[in-house]
Amino acid sequence: MFKARRLLFFYVETPLHVGAGRASANVDLPIQRERVTQYPMVQASSLKGALRAEYRQFYGLEDDSSQVEAVFGKASGTEDTWAGAISAGDARILLFPVRSLAGVFAWVTSLHALESFRRAADLVGRSIPWALPQGEPASDAAWVGTNSLVAAQGKVVLEEFSFNAQPKAEVNDIAQWLAVNALPQDEAFAYWRKTLPARLCILHDDAFRDFCLYGTEIQTHIRIDPGKKTVAEGALWTAESLPVDSLLYAPLMATDVRNGKDSKSADEVLKEFDFLQGGHIQLGGDETTGQGWVAVKVYGG
Repeated sequence: MFKARRLLFFYVETPLHVGAGRASANVDLPIQRERVTQYPMVQASSLKGALRAEYRQFYGLEDDSSQVEAVFGKASGTEDTWAGAISAGDARILLFPVRSLAGVFAWVTSLHALESFRRAADLVGRSIPWALPQGEPASDAAWVGTNSLVAAQGKVVLEEFSFNAQPKAEVNDIAQWLAVNALPQDEAFAYWRKTLPARLCILHDDAFRDFCLYGTEIQTHIRIDPGKKTVAEGALWTAESLPVDSLLYAPLMATDVRNGKDSKSADEVLKEFDFLQGGHIQLGGDETTGQGWVAVKVYGG
């Protein structure tokens, strides 16, 4: 039974590639996706590994130190093993950035994505105060805020697709709550917090899924032969990344330490992760090329 729970928000600041480990028909190195919805995600095992690395670095610990093993567990293969006290869930997509004819870009989401978020918030015991608009948007409609930057002459044009703009006061409420509770609160994000209510669009579930499927960033990589200064044979590949300005969320939960040695409580375990608040962590691959940096916001602490 998890006794202490939080929600983590991850705001993508550089393209994020968390690989699926297999090629697809369109890209050599695709990102991780949910099996049913095909939404981008970061699997819990990948997220927990990144949290472990950040925890070790922040506290200056070795990977096999007793403090790390108390929190993250001790691997099997030895006589004395135990499960970790910390549990990270999958990081799921909440807001996805899409190119817009007006206002440069919009954040899009869907009722399905928002309701999934509300369910995750309920899982960690955090009620969400805003209500969703009644009904659901038509396939050619975009619910926007009452002072939208991305709506012009009654239309919202995202990539090459046109939607009928339908202003909703509830969109303002959702965006304003996210600006306060999901985005980092330092001065560097002041513009993004201010502009979120004017850029948020709630789309039909199918439209949101399609943008999440086909609106990601595809990067082409090569390896140069140092002697010939040409592309090495077979060294041309493509990698998919989640674009900058995406917003993901994940539950973070804890139990009392289970190693039979320490009396650290679940609240004390989660408190050790307070260093995440307002900071940055690196997720996924290509760390040495500046990929995968996300800003972290902790909700419920």
